Amino acid sequence: MLSRVADSLYWMSRYVERAENVARIIDVNLNLMLDNPVGGEQQWQPLIDTLADHQAFSHRGAVADSDNTIRFLSFDPENGNSILSCIGAARENARSIREIISSEMWEQLNSFHLRLQDQASQGSVGLETSLAFYAEVKQACHLFSGITGATMTRNEAWHFIELGRLMERADKTSRILDVKYYIPAGSAAETVAGLDDIHWAAVLRSASAFEMYRKRHGRIRPDGIIEFLLLDADFPRSVRHCLDGARASLHHITGTPLGSFRNTSEKLLGQLCSDLAFTQVDEIEDAGLHDYLDGLQTKINLVGSGIYDTFFAFRTPTVGRRSRYNEAH
Repeated sequence: MLSRVADSLYWMSRYVERAENVARIIDVNLNLMLDNPVGGEQQWQPLIDTLADHQAFSHRGAVADSDNTIRFLSFDPENGNSILSCIGAARENARSIREIISSEMWEQLNSFHLRLQDQASQGSVGLETSLAFYAEVKQACHLFSGITGATMTRNEAWHFIELGRLMERADKTSRILDVKYYIPAGSAAETVAGLDDIHWAAVLRSASAFEMYRKRHGRIRPDGIIEFLLLDADFPRSVRHCLDGARASLHHITGTPLGSFRNTSEKLLGQLCSDLAFTQVDEIEDAGLHDYLDGLQTKINLVGSGIYDTFFAFRTPTVGRRSRYNEAH
């Protein structure tokens, strides 16, 4: 497979997954505004910090309230990680490889992009409309993923799509979990009885993990949530599960047997999967959750760089295409 084609498959998938995760985080924050008895504006700055978009947002000179944050993360064409920009970039990648993907995949992504452009042109919307919009974004991304799974042969192209999707999901799940670090301890919000549980429940809902967590662990406990979202081998949005799947796809592409490596990406991803398999939640808490997640995100970025060096580095960049590695960090 040409490196240009593999690159487009990988990033098409990553951008769709990124758009979905931004939508689900905003959606949960909108619901948190309704549940928060002391007001909901204080959680928007943590959202920007969690997604590592604080520098780009600060250049706008805007206050991190709900309207400005939603516009920035959803429709800002100058923010490369906004939902509109991500789906636009995914569409451009898909357009360049239409002979590789199915026509149903292209039609879904193209129509989704057109609906987003129409929504962006309408300006600000009310809370009720916003909730419906982000539910639609998640549904559209799920539909694209489902169409991909139903129409793509499990060949090399499929595994590049899976590799991109799972690497992006692992990164965003770690950032969803890290949102608690950015909510100031001792604030007025934290003095309200039960509000900490509301925040932890919101973290779970951001990862579509609330029901499955309750089945596994019962009551809301920070250590249980950390273990479930980072170390659980079976939940499909946990970091460990995503990286294990990414590793399987990577080895399918290269043909290298699991348990060995022939390039940097296989080595780094194998080490990271082994670390997660043998890490216990008390070790994470002893190190400090935020510091651990910072280190984890750095390792995930290094794996992404290794994938670039292994498969894409010698491709001549397409004119007008942004540099896409670690652009959110």
